[in-house]
Amino acid sequence: MELKLLTIGQTANILGVSIQTLRRWDKANKLSSIRRKKTGHRYYKKDEIEKFIEHNTKNLFGLAKKWTAIESTIKIPPIFYCKDISIFQGRLSKLETCLSKVKRIKKIYPLITAIAGEIGNNSFDHNLGNWPNVPGIFFAYDSNKGRIVLADRGQGILKTLKKVKSNLSTHQKALEVAFNEIISGRAPEYRGNGLKFVRNVVAENNIILIFQTGNAKLKIDKSKIDLNVKQTNNHLQGCLALIKF
Repeated sequence: MELKLLTIGQTANILGVSIQTLRRWDKANKLSSIRRKKTGHRYYKKDEIEKFIEHNTKNLFGLAKKWTAIESTIKIPPIFYCKDISIFQGRLSKLETCLSKVKRIKKIYPLITAIAGEIGNNSFDHNLGNWPNVPGIFFAYDSNKGRIVLADRGQGILKTLKKVKSNLSTHQKALEVAFNEIISGRAPEYRGNGLKFVRNVVAENNIILIFQTGNAKLKIDKSKIDLNVKQTNNHLQGCLALIKF
């Protein structure tokens, strides 16, 4: 059987990193390439790239949760990091293409892409120019297992909504408002509207959403349309979302 090789450009595109990053990884033996000649071009084994991705996606939600912890200093793999909205939009388009090939979600894959896009875009819109420390978002998925994870180390929903609803005092109440109430179409309240769309899509389809901000967490699925916001023992910075399908 002929060995399937990928060019360095193809590999960079699959992993969502730059060619320069792949060269650094090669020198550090993090992801080694093959050279047919000593000074020739770099190639990568397709099966090894697939194994590399699988190794880095064993526990996407756990990794994102650690990253969003208040005192976290961990760095997320470059393939899961979108430093700006243009990178996120590019990877979101790749997600849609990937989901379109999954037969069991053929009818709803555009909706799954749409809610992932809404959550990710909210992170950028909500924190534009006001990232507390680390800008950008965590965005990763495993189409075979039916998992999409998004997270940010932003201001969180409570701080955003207090700008227009100053009486909000807890993350639990802020999360209820964000998923329940129509606020306005003006900045900075965008997150106070888009999450209603997310809720409706999840409630009407075979999708599960777990969402946390601060120390407030909720779970929505087709069988549980009513919100059940709970207080958690762990407090995270920004927002964390898991979409299961």
